[in-house]
Amino acid sequence: MPPPQGFTSTTRPDGTVVVLHHGRVAATLRGARAAEFLAEVEDDPQEVMARWTGQYRHGNERTAKNHPRNTGRR
Repeated sequence: MPPPQGFTSTTRPDGTVVVLHHGRVAATLRGARAAEFLAEVEDDPQEVMARWTGQYRHGNERTAKNHPRNTGRR
């Protein structure tokens, strides 16, 4: 699975952190969650932002897509 990409984050003067994914707002973090995010994002920014926003693949999308329950076939 390729690593996540396309994430950027901006910290506003009031301490709010806005996480963008390909230019669209994916998450807005305030207060303690923003501080926790900023402390964690230094390690691997793309991976951390993907995890915090839920915008990452789990590896089973193709399997789930082809499952009879999801295709309308029985």
